[in-house]
Amino acid sequence: MSSAVCSVGSVINNARNLNREFTITARVVAPKRPTLPELSLKGIPHTDLHVREIVQRQLYTRHSDHNLCRKPEFNPEFLEDAYDRCRDICAEYAKTFYLGTRLMTEERQKAVWAIYVWCRRTDELVDGPNATHMSATVLDRWEERLEDLFNGRPFDMLDAALTDTVQKFPLDIKPFRDMIEGMRMDTKKSRYENYQELYLYCYYVAGTVALMTVPVMGISPESSSHASSIYNSALSLGIGNQLTNILRDVGEDALRGRVYLPQDELAQYGLCDDDVYSRRVTDNWREFMKGQINRARFYFNQAEEGASKLDKDSRWPVWSSLLLYRTILDAIEENDYDNLTKRAYVGRTKKLLMLPLSYTRSVSMPGFAFH
Repeated sequence: MSSAVCSVGSVINNARNLNREFTITARVVAPKRPTLPELSLKGIPHTDLHVREIVQRQLYTRHSDHNLCRKPEFNPEFLEDAYDRCRDICAEYAKTFYLGTRLMTEERQKAVWAIYVWCRRTDELVDGPNATHMSATVLDRWEERLEDLFNGRPFDMLDAALTDTVQKFPLDIKPFRDMIEGMRMDTKKSRYENYQELYLYCYYVAGTVALMTVPVMGISPESSSHASSIYNSALSLGIGNQLTNILRDVGEDALRGRVYLPQDELAQYGLCDDDVYSRRVTDNWREFMKGQINRARFYFNQAEEGASKLDKDSRWPVWSSLLLYRTILDAIEENDYDNLTKRAYVGRTKKLLMLPLSYTRSVSMPGFAFH
């Protein structure tokens, strides 16, 4: 049995006794301004997304049951090459996160690399170089391929790495399916009427990653928190990361005819798509952006509650992601909220300086907050 499963197991026993009922929450923050309207306060209840069921399956599935009928025979050298390829892709496209993964145990490193690569390949179906050939059929076939992968029938080397990971950790297939649903949404929608719709999209394309990785990261045996609260924190980090991506890329997305901003909230500040396309940074735009940034920061604050309660070998990459994405929000502010003609850029030096800071946070006592 893997070390991550053992770590999770000890927490599960406590959680079963202390928390029979899982409650996964969706919370949204909005700035209060006396002269301007408030943002929407409503989110998507996680019960509607069946997140609770995913968490329960990943926590309460016995390891022997999890492995039942999932035992393909892989050549060890082939499997090692598969993980090496996943490692190389992660190192090339997610440099800061990759550095963090190097402090994990070897088994967890490999699992996170395999999950990252599958998520990246899924995203590239819509945003990659071959996205012009995207169709509903392509995504349907990709989902069928996912089913095969979970049933021990990988299509290629990279799939094989994830198939092996699925055997070692109690991963539920639904978050993977949900991410594919997010890609379907991207092919059908280029506008989001309100934050409820945008939250749903953020869950599909980023919150799902949190659900995939918590079983791999593991929960600290010393943590007194219920597992549900740690999943809540992980989901908050995923939502915060995606909101930050959206705010960073407003100008670039507009060039593709996409506006990932709540239409009703734009209207509250006297803005519309034409203001985005005209690339004019007005006072109303700045006020609107302040509210959106505050919302993203709210989720990062929520994420802190669980970041230091993961297994000690997994905390550093999580804190790295959290602090780095916060820095992107700072960069938007430093650009005077001009994310229409400028890209919020965090230089390599600043990224490297963030690593020792994130490491310090990762070894702090659980529950320590940094704002």
